Amino acid sequence: MLLRVRVTLPDRPGTLGQVARTLGVSGADIVQVVVLERLGGRAVDDFTVVWPGAARVERLLAGLAAIPGVRVDGVWRAIGAPTTTGQDAELLAQIAANPTDGVATLVDAVPGLLAADWAVAAVVPLDWASRDGGGTATVGQASWRAPQPPRLPEVTPLRARSLTAADGTHYAVAPFGRAGLVLVVAREHTEPLTAAAFHSTEVDRLAQLVRAGAVILGDRLDLVGTPPVTTVT
Repeated sequence: MLLRVRVTLPDRPGTLGQVARTLGVSGADIVQVVVLERLGGRAVDDFTVVWPGAARVERLLAGLAAIPGVRVDGVWRAIGAPTTTGQDAELLAQIAANPTDGVATLVDAVPGLLAADWAVAAVVPLDWASRDGGGTATVGQASWRAPQPPRLPEVTPLRARSLTAADGTHYAVAPFGRAGLVLVVAREHTEPLTAAAFHSTEVDRLAQLVRAGAVILGDRLDLVGTPPVTTVT
C-alpha cells in the first residue's frame, strides 16, 4: 500500500539520509520526498512510500524514533499516486472544460492531491453570522469515500485553516467566498496508523485551488446544494 510518512528532523547534512536509509531497511520503497518547511534548524518532510501490506508499521516507527532528533508526526495511507503542483493546473483545466460538474470534480480530486480520505463542499446558511454557533452546514457535494452523513467541523466561511476534532480526525477548510460554500477535506484517525494534521502549506494549496475554482465557476457556485427543479407535466 501507499503510505505518507511525515517527520520533523534536524536540518543538517546527513539526517535526511539517515531517515531514507531507515525507511529502506524497514521495507519502505521511497517514491517521493517533499520538504514542507525549513525553519529554526528544523525541517518537516513528507515521504511517500510503497509499504508491504503484510509488514508491521511499528517496525518503521521504531526505526525512525531511534534516529537522534527525529520525530514522526504521522503515518497514514495515501490515495493515488504522488502529487505534483502540475496536477493542480490539470485539475483547474478540467473544471474550466466542464464547469457544470466543476464543484464535483474539485471535491473528488482534492483528497488525492492532499493525501486525505474524503472531501465535501459544505453550504453554510447565509445568515450564519447572526446564529449561535454559526448555523448548521449542509452537504452540497461529497467525494466517493465520504461517510454518510459526513461529520463536519465548524466551517463558518471566514478563512482557510486546519483543525482537529475530538475523535482525532484532521480537517482543512477553505471558503469559496460565495454562497456560503466551503470546501472541507478530512484525514481520519485509523489504528494503527495516525495521520498528521494538515500543514500550513497544504492549507495554502487548498485555498489556492478553491480561489481559482471560484473564479472559473462564478455564478455556478450559487447552484450548489440547490434542489433540482422538477417539471410536472
